[in-house]
Amino acid sequence: MNTKRKLITKTDPKSPISEQYKTIRTNINFSSVDQEMRSIMVTSSGPGEGKSTTAANLSVVFAQQGKKVLLVDADMRKPTAHYTFNLTNTFGLTTVLTRQKALKEVTNPSGVENLDILPCGPIPPNPAELMSSKAMENFLMEAYQEFDILIFDTPPILAVTDAQVLANQCDGTVLVISSGTTEVESAVKAKELLASTKGKLLGVVLNNREIKDTSYYYYYGKK
Repeated sequence: MNTKRKLITKTDPKSPISEQYKTIRTNINFSSVDQEMRSIMVTSSGPGEGKSTTAANLSVVFAQQGKKVLLVDADMRKPTAHYTFNLTNTFGLTTVLTRQKALKEVTNPSGVENLDILPCGPIPPNPAELMSSKAMENFLMEAYQEFDILIFDTPPILAVTDAQVLANQCDGTVLVISSGTTEVESAVKAKELLASTKGKLLGVVLNNREIKDTSYYYYYGKK
């Protein structure tokens, strides 16, 4: 999928797919009546299910709503946000967590009003440890002062523990599964792992479901 297709909410904001992302945004807003969602984690059960594309487009539609958004590439195994937004990955989240640079020094404008991007930065040898560190707590506190909402793209939850660790620190989680690709057993296991964390499972995005002439369809449902 090329960059233009990945960022359809930016390149074609009136398309049916973009409207589906806006529906997801609306449902997230309604799911948090009692608690303001300041941080949302996007994960999947396995690789290649569309979590990074979902995180990027969700970030765009929240920014289009007027929220000041920071998309954080927290996939320290296979970061992709810098490709999607045509940025370098020299500095980023790992640079901030290891106290080499300040947050404001490594955030990048996305080309979308109200949306900044924090790339992953150099891939560390200890992602899970960084996720659970005091430095991550400090990062969240600082980022909350600068942004209305943080959206984290994390590794698949069944592959490594990173997403489980971060789910405990985020207000809510969105699970992305791919129609015809994700095994039911894997989806259920992913849901169970998320349920075991302190984080709130907001719902599931069903990706790549073909209906009529739309090849990419996004369904948001509370599970």
